[in-house]
Amino acid sequence: MFYNDMQGLLRVLIIGVLGYVALVFWLRVSGKRTLSKWNVFDFVVTIALGSILASVIISKSVPLFEGILAFIVLIGLQYAITWFSVRSSKFAALVKAKPTLLLSNGEYCDSALKSQRVTKSEIRAAVRGAGIIAIEEVAAVVLETDGSFSVMPHNNCGSKTALSDVV
Repeated sequence: MFYNDMQGLLRVLIIGVLGYVALVFWLRVSGKRTLSKWNVFDFVVTIALGSILASVIISKSVPLFEGILAFIVLIGLQYAITWFSVRSSKFAALVKAKPTLLLSNGEYCDSALKSQRVTKSEIRAAVRGAGIIAIEEVAAVVLETDGSFSVMPHNNCGSKTALSDVV
């Protein structure tokens, strides 16, 4: 009822440890960008890596080396996407979202809020999180490509170069 045999438990233990070590190894080899704040591709790769690891550990029909090869393929694709994104602005525009301005000079950008499915309450929470009490004190709130909010108070206003790529 709780397990079929000791051999199955031993397999899960050994393959689980080896699969985990292999995944951590390849993530370390691929660099910090593989685990940076998520965009859609990072999310897909992370979920897929977890699924592969679970399949290798639980399913007797998925050999360890096939799972490791799947890790390498996914991490390699992630590496290639980030490599091309850094070197080609056209490719980067194709695969990555642009940040979106949600609040400007204390005024909500209602069309942007609707299109990004963000509520005014979420904006207020981000503003509070930045230690600001009055919305009017905010120069801009930007929804970043990883889903986080950047809050810029008026006292930091100058040339606004940080907003140059914001839609």
